[in-house]
Amino acid sequence: MPTDVAVIIVNYGTPRMAIAAADSVLQRAPDGLSVEIHIVDNASPGDDREVLSEAAIRWGDGVTLHLEAVNHGFGRGNNLVLRQLAARPAPPDKVYLLNPDARLVTNAVAELAAFLDAHPRAGVAGSGIVDATTLKPVVCAFRFPGLVSEFSTALNVGPLYRMLKRWQVAFPPGIPRQEVDWVSGASMMARLSALAEVGFFDPDYFLYYEEVDLMHRMKRRGWEVWHLPEAKVAHIAGAATGVTSANPERRPLPGYWFDSWRFYFEKTHGRAGARVAALGRWIGTVLGDLQCRLRRKPVQNPQNFAADFRQRVLRPLFGAAPPSRPLTR
Repeated sequence: MPTDVAVIIVNYGTPRMAIAAADSVLQRAPDGLSVEIHIVDNASPGDDREVLSEAAIRWGDGVTLHLEAVNHGFGRGNNLVLRQLAARPAPPDKVYLLNPDARLVTNAVAELAAFLDAHPRAGVAGSGIVDATTLKPVVCAFRFPGLVSEFSTALNVGPLYRMLKRWQVAFPPGIPRQEVDWVSGASMMARLSALAEVGFFDPDYFLYYEEVDLMHRMKRRGWEVWHLPEAKVAHIAGAATGVTSANPERRPLPGYWFDSWRFYFEKTHGRAGARVAALGRWIGTVLGDLQCRLRRKPVQNPQNFAADFRQRVLRPLFGAAPPSRPLTR
């Protein structure tokens, strides 16, 4: 019998969390769905292989491990399984992408699947996400980024930010069910046929912006993207990467974040549009950092952001040789 939903969990350095995520799917309430789980380990440097392989003995045929020799990143890691599923004579109708640092709170698998069944033009449905400690809703539904949002986000001046609220990327936490531009890749279900139609994740991205790009291409093909707050998962943001807005040190962003920013804006806005957006982001950052220092308040942008953005985004966009490929982790 064909699988109804294939769940994909891409792991890097968080094997016990990945096990908990898989267990939350396996232990969900009975729903009549045929579900299979795939865990991709992206060549984690620790004992992830051993820990996951030991858990696989308990799981049996319900979970398939893909123990990779290289770190593919998020999109390419998912693509490994997505392409295998699509090549089957009877592929599953839906795929559910779940972060290893997330676990089901409600039966999000059944709830998202039922929504897609009832809405034939919905290509993606994302669940609500709550903080794993407080269980309060967190941001998980978004608008596509553009020039206005990039400038105001970097400048980070309260009155201006509020005045431009309709252009901000993130919707507030806890919004009701609605169609949006894109949803968090930490917990999203998609039609496999819709993903295949757009060629799955773009392999140019290592990490960050890959799901934004994916849903941008799907929306251009006429597919809808929906946010379903009643389906809930608990999420520990940044458990694998350490990149989180809640980090008080505002650590520098990794090199691949800047590469992904540049890829996304070039692919969606063209070279000229990417240049305008990049200048807006950089000028906003410089002005935002300056006003924080003048007011003797902590700088809100990540450390070295203006310098790193100039090196990794502005220079390549304006003709300088791009920097060498960054370390993947």
